[in-house]
Order: sequence, then C-alpha cells, then structure tokens
Amino acid sequence: MTTAAREKAGVPIRRFNSVVLPLPRKPVTRVTGRRASLMTGPIVTTGGCRAKRPGRMRQRCAMANSALDARMRAPIAGGRMAERKGWWRPEAPWPEPVAKGKLVAINGKALIDGNGGPVVKNPVIVLEGRRIKAVGVKGKLAPPRGAEVIDASRYTLMPGMMDCHVHTGMFNCMTFHNHRVAQWEVMPHLQQMYALFHAQNCLDMGFTTLRDLGMNSSRGLFTQELCAVRDSINAGIVEGPRMLIGGFTTITGSHLDLIQPRAMPRSGFNNGDGPWELRKLARLNILWGCDIVKTCTSGGGGTDKEEPDIRNMCQEELDAIVDEAHAFHKPCAVHCFTVSGQRMALKAGADTIEHMVFSDDETIEMIREAGVPVTPTLAHRTDHAIELRRQLGTSPFVLNKLKKLQPHCYNTFQKMYKGGVKIAMGTDMGFEPHFGDNGWELEVYVGLGMTPMHAIQTATRNAAEALRLDHDLGTVEAGKLADIVAVDGDPLADIRVIQEKKNIVLVMKEGRVCVDRRPGKSKNVVQVSDWPKIDNL
Repeated sequence: MTTAAREKAGVPIRRFNSVVLPLPRKPVTRVTGRRASLMTGPIVTTGGCRAKRPGRMRQRCAMANSALDARMRAPIAGGRMAERKGWWRPEAPWPEPVAKGKLVAINGKALIDGNGGPVVKNPVIVLEGRRIKAVGVKGKLAPPRGAEVIDASRYTLMPGMMDCHVHTGMFNCMTFHNHRVAQWEVMPHLQQMYALFHAQNCLDMGFTTLRDLGMNSSRGLFTQELCAVRDSINAGIVEGPRMLIGGFTTITGSHLDLIQPRAMPRSGFNNGDGPWELRKLARLNILWGCDIVKTCTSGGGGTDKEEPDIRNMCQEELDAIVDEAHAFHKPCAVHCFTVSGQRMALKAGADTIEHMVFSDDETIEMIREAGVPVTPTLAHRTDHAIELRRQLGTSPFVLNKLKKLQPHCYNTFQKMYKGGVKIAMGTDMGFEPHFGDNGWELEVYVGLGMTPMHAIQTATRNAAEALRLDHDLGTVEAGKLADIVAVDGDPLADIRVIQEKKNIVLVMKEGRVCVDRRPGKSKNVVQVSDWPKIDNL
C-alpha cells in the first residue's frame, strides 16, 4: 500500500526527515483527570528525530497535545470558561472514585437528617462507596445482599458536623503559660504539627469539616503550612477532617496583624496597604493554595492595646480584596465587629460575615435580604473561656475587653436569630486549648433561645451552604457524601451530649469509619500515646 493510500485509509505513519514509516494500527489510551479517550490517526513528527523505540513517547505526547489543542479551541457556551459544566466546581474539590465502592448499611435508633424535619425512627442508611445510596426505615429498606452492616441501633444518627471558623494553627499555650510568649518560641514547623493535632481532635468529636480562617507564624503568613496539613489529609497520609484553608489578607496594624506581638519583626510580605498591595497579597495566598481569602474591617477581641470598634481598612481596599478573591473563584470571609464594617462587607460582596458583635436592626435586615451567612463565634466569649485565657496569661486589657463585648455578642445573636439571618456555626477556636469541644458553641446558641434542632442545623445544613458544600454535605440523604455521626443520647433533648467523647460513638467521613467507640470497639483518631506531651489530654 502506498503512503497516500495508507493516509487515506487512516493507517498511522511516522515521518523521519523525508522517510515515511508505517506504524501498527494500535490505539493509544490517554487518561487525564476525569476524562479518558482513545486516539488513533496519523502522527507526524518534525524532522531530525531519530527512529528508535522510545519514539512511542513522542507519539503519545503529540497525540495528547493535538487533542488538548482541539479541546482548547472548542467554543464554550456563554463565552465564559467558568460556566462550562464540569470545568470548575469550587464546591466539589475532591475527585470521585472511578469504581463503585462496597455496600454498607447502617441501622440506627433515630436519625436527625439535618433538614429540620421530624426525627426518623429506626433509620436504615445504605452507602455505596463514599456516598449515601438510600435512606429509609427498618422494615421498608433492607440492607442489600452482601452489604456490611454497622449496628448503631442504640444511637442517634446525624450528619457530620462542621465548624466554619477555627484557627488550628494556634498552639497549646499551656506549655508556655502565655500565648504571646509562646509565639517567640514556636517555629512554623512545630506550629504545623499543632494544627494537625487540633484538626484530628475535631474529627475525633464528630466534626468532619473545618474551615480554618488562617494564622500568622514567627516567620510570616502560615498559609502554606496549613495547606500542607489539608493536602496531607486529602492524600491519605494522615487522618483528619476535611479542611478549607483561609489566607490572611490584611492591612498593616490590623487586628489580624496584632495577633502577633507588636515588637515581633514581620517576615516577608505579611500585610498590604492600598488596593494593589492587597490584591497582590490575596494572589499570594491563592498561589500558596488557600481555599478562602480572609480579611477584617474592624478591630477584635483577643488582641492587646486595640479597641474593637476601630476601622481596619477603607472600602476601596476591601472591594479590591473581595474582587480578587472572586476573580479566582474563591470566597471571601470578612471579620466584622462593627455596623460600619458589616455594611462595608455587604457592599463589597463578601461571602460570609464573621463574629458580628455590634448591630442595628436595619443592618440585620440588610444581611438577611442579601442571604449572607454569619458565624457568631460565641463559645469563646463566655465566662468559662475568659477564665481559660486568664490562666494562660492573657493580659488584663484583653480580659476586660472580652467581658465588655459579651452582652453585645449575645444581644446581636438573638436579634439575628429572630430576624431570620442564616447562622452558620463557628467557634473561633484557637486561643483556648480545647480543640474538640467545638460542640460547646451549640450549647451557647440553645442557651440564648435557639431550638436544639436549629442549633444542629447551624453545624450541618447551614454550615454546608455557607461553605458551598451543600450539594455534597450537610444532610443525610441519597447522593450526598457519607459523613455520618452516631451519638449515644438525644441531642434534641440535651444538646450537651455531643460534647462528651464517650457519647460520640461512631464518626464516618466519606463512607469510611474514622472513629468507632461502640462496645468492643476502640478506634480513635487521636491516641494519647501518639501525642504524649500535649497538656490538655
């Protein structure tokens, strides 16, 4: 067959300078990401290539490049790359398994599914791999043949909980008796180990998802180290919860800057001033891998020699930060204590408002209409938390400030709840060395008038919506990821049951059992022997 005939018939050929060599008609399978395609056809290489066996790699590369070029040239509906279905899904960063997983059935005593409806008695939840396949009741939904059956018939089942505001990069100050002194002693590498330990403690207590809103270190921003903790968990190197990482993007002398002692030298590009410097700082955090851009419009509670009602940046600077985050398809979380800060955040298009200490009725209504979730972070405003900080050597200035802020926090929370603002549970856990006690936040909500069902929803469905994960998480229903917790007790009767480790008898993340404390079982995420010198165990 002549060369022309071979080309017409579609037989692959290879050209070396002016010599044409036929190739066997064998398709090459190329797999990239989620797509796999079979490619055949003539491959033409440039002159000068040597005809030897390793040329097959050149053939595959040329085929891959040709196919990639064709895809990149293909028009995208609507003209926007981000709108192409499946091209970008910020709410689903974890890849699906290729093969279907094994079948598992969980039998429970009761089910709080996270949707706020009636409690389901004698539930049966069927899993297939990482996802929930079906939810029913005993007698109507039977475990599939060959499925592994997990007996949780004595326990209340509920979705894996989420804390939308933590700082795992804060370390156990009990070792040093003073957080600000400790910052001079702890290198980022050890600080990173504390972050992992704190995250593991949360998973151990049924919190399968954390949004960590960033930290500084003695060597500058801590974004890279936190992202490494997240990535090591996602890669299966270490056990831990699902983590979303925020990167500090703030002005010089801001509340987040003053978390560090004033006398501590700032390392690297730690803060920015003016829209363009702050855009660059946001881009740097995104380069390092952050999931969220975190900034602040006001002073805060836990910093020395700083009043909470000061302004931390101007509208132009905040607009630049939020715009830059959204340009990279990242949400922006804004620390707001003041009414003016809250209105700045709304005007800029912030995705969540953190803390919201001071308030007025008009601003609360504006937030409700905008549908922006608020994380109240009340647990560390309580008398108990203030006493813990006193024991850790916190300055009298900060202790007095926290006590003065307390009634404003409680009053604003009650007005938000009654006013219909979407509340997503967040603790601001970090200063107090009690990671894992995140459920304490829900007790505070209930004590301030929220129903236990609504309190649970702040840590499940509402939290998932605030984190843009609600298509996968937040409720127990078919199609969602199997993040499930079994509780010994009824949290609707006593919300405090979720604060006791012995009551969190089973924790499942994406269909895999991470914690199993049922009779005869002893599986924990954190073993005391793994971390022998952590003070608070």
